[in-house]
Order: sequence, then C-alpha cells, then structure tokens
Amino acid sequence: MSGLKPAKPIIRKSVELFAGAGGLGIGLADAGFIPQMVVEYDRWCCDTLRDNHPVSDEAEQVAEHPWNVVEGDVRLVDFREYEGKLDLISGGPPCQPFSLGGRHRAYDDARDMFPQAVRAVRETRPRAFIFENVKGLTRASFLPYFEYIKLQMEHPEMVARDGEPWEDHLRRLEQHHTSTKRPDLHYQVVTKLLNSANYGVPQRRERVLFVGFRDDIDARWSFGSGEHTQEALVWDQAFGDYWDRHQIAKKARILEGRALQISKRLSKDEKPATLPWRTTRDAIGDLPDPEKRVTANSIADHKFQPNARTYPGHTGSYLDEPSKTLKAGVHGVPGGENMLRRADGSVRYFTVREGARIQTFPDGYKFHGAWSECMRQLGNAVPAELARVVGESVALRLDEAEAA
Repeated sequence: MSGLKPAKPIIRKSVELFAGAGGLGIGLADAGFIPQMVVEYDRWCCDTLRDNHPVSDEAEQVAEHPWNVVEGDVRLVDFREYEGKLDLISGGPPCQPFSLGGRHRAYDDARDMFPQAVRAVRETRPRAFIFENVKGLTRASFLPYFEYIKLQMEHPEMVARDGEPWEDHLRRLEQHHTSTKRPDLHYQVVTKLLNSANYGVPQRRERVLFVGFRDDIDARWSFGSGEHTQEALVWDQAFGDYWDRHQIAKKARILEGRALQISKRLSKDEKPATLPWRTTRDAIGDLPDPEKRVTANSIADHKFQPNARTYPGHTGSYLDEPSKTLKAGVHGVPGGENMLRRADGSVRYFTVREGARIQTFPDGYKFHGAWSECMRQLGNAVPAELARVVGESVALRLDEAEAA
C-alpha cells in the first residue's frame, strides 16, 4: 500500500432546533452533518444532550465535534450569525398541536413552533433543511394548515404581517407561489409520510418529513419506501431462521393476525428481495430480564418499572413484531404504548434502555430524569437510524450538486 491517507469524510455544518434528547441530531451527525448549535427548551433534555455530547471529556480534552447546547426559548435565539454558513437546518417542531393523542388545536395552539423553524431558515439561508412531525399533521382537518406550513418553508421571506390571520397569509403565499416573478429566497420542498419500520427501526412509527433544498441547489431528491418490509419478516418467521436465531422453542413459534394472513400467500421458494422488519425481540432480546435485578442492574438505564397494566386499546407491544410507537403523551407517558406484552398476556413497562434500543439510540447514551421523564424524551425523539438514512440521502444530493 502507498502512504496515501484515506480521504476524510465530508463534514457539513448544521443547526439543530427542538433537539429533544438528540435522536435526529445523532443520525444526522452520523451522516456528516455536525451541529454548530443545538437549541432545546426542556432542561432535562438539555442535561441529556450535554452529558452525551460534552464540550470536553473527563480528561479535559476538547471533543472533536462538541454540541453547543443552547438552553432556552427558540423565539429568543438570533440565527443571523450563521447566515450563508450552513449546509442544513433540522429539527422536530413540537408536535402536540397535531398529535393524534392530543387536543388537535393546530394553528390555535401556542406550542406550534413551525413559524420559528421558518424564521431560522430565513435568517441562515441553509442549503437544505429537514423537519419532522407526527402523522396527525396529515389529518383531513389539518390539510389547509399543512399546505400553509409547506408554502412558508418554500417562501421563508414572505412573512406574515402583524395581526394578519393565517388564512390571509396563506392566500398571499399561494399568489406568490404561482407567480412567475420570485426573486426572493426560495426552497424546493418535498413532504413524505414514512413508517420507521421500513427503514430498519424496530418500531412502527409514522412521521411526516419536510425536506427542502435551496433553489440554487440542483438536488433532484426523492426518498424511497425503505428496504425493510413486513412480508420479509413474516417469510423469515415462517420459513427462515428467525426463531432459531433467537432460540425460541417450537411451541412458542406463533404467527397471528395479519402476519398469519401474509404467511398464507408466501412461498418458501420465493424469499422476498427486501430485508425483514426488525422486531422488538431483535432490539432488546439480548438484554436480561429487568425483573431479575441481579443481572439487570449492571446495565445503565435498565431498571424495572412496576405497575404496568393494560386498558382498552392499549395492550403493549409484541416481542416478535416491531414495537408500537413509543409515546410521550400530553398528560404524562401513556403506558399502553410503552410496555411489552408477553406471550402469556402479561405485561411490563419497557425500561429506559429498552426504549432507547427501540428508538435506535447508541447503547452508551445516558438519559437524565426519572423513568417517566426519560420515556417522555424517548417518545418525542426521532429514531436515530431513520435520521441517518434520511441524512445520508440528503448529503448525497448535496455532494452531487456541488460536484456538477
């Protein structure tokens, strides 16, 4: 071999808004987008971020890519120092206004932070942005506001006037959008509803993505439906080595419901070309039972949480399917989605470490706060693996546009 050193990966600069516990930021950093500033309001989340992304380590050595965590109200943050210096702005504006489990106040809800996301884009003029929100945003009753959000992102310099109702602002945006004269800052925006399970996350978590590229970037971006499918998982369970890999007794190898129906139309000789969905067992099967405290206590954040129970419509997640969506809840953590349902019908809460595995956080990641607080952070997070896949696709298009 010659003495040539391998090329360093391209480092792209970003700013992360509404960072939460850091799931989106972790995945995007793995894709090469290094945050120059991370903004978060919640103090527990900020403690989690600082602990996992310190400016210096225990030996007081400066970290290679420290996260500059800004704790406070995003409405008070001035982003203009980053104008023209960023490849990406990312974040998950608080989703409670649109959550299927919330009160659905949308544009009447002061927690709607999309206008602040648009302001950050306007002040920094990044080459691209990635924003994420809950599936509830696509509800029929929210569609006019969904279009309003998208048009604001496409034309971030067309700001609402003082006291202007959002419907009037929407009309002005529509007129501007259909005009042939648009000299101001403009982004090409694609929206997509994703199921995280299709991208290698052991969780059925549906989220809406807003991905935008500045008008001078010839990105030609689109995003596929994912390499993982339920059909491939069922084939692996019906004809493959799924059960053997997990050392499951034959009497416990059960397919039920939709999985059973899918298995009836599959052939052993025709293995799907896709990868299997990852299951809850794939994610946490190697962790000791948290109720056996002697073996579980040695693992950080793997403490048994008592008093799990089912109630109508909330029965926990099965081991041999992707988990249900981990949720934060408006009035506390809803246990029905954040617990495991065993084969015998009994249930227990996921530990924080199990929740982190399901959300594809690194095993060494530390969470601050009591169980309910940590699960709230996880329930609000973007799966790190989904963020990485999306981030790599955006980075690829930026690279190609730059090389053209």
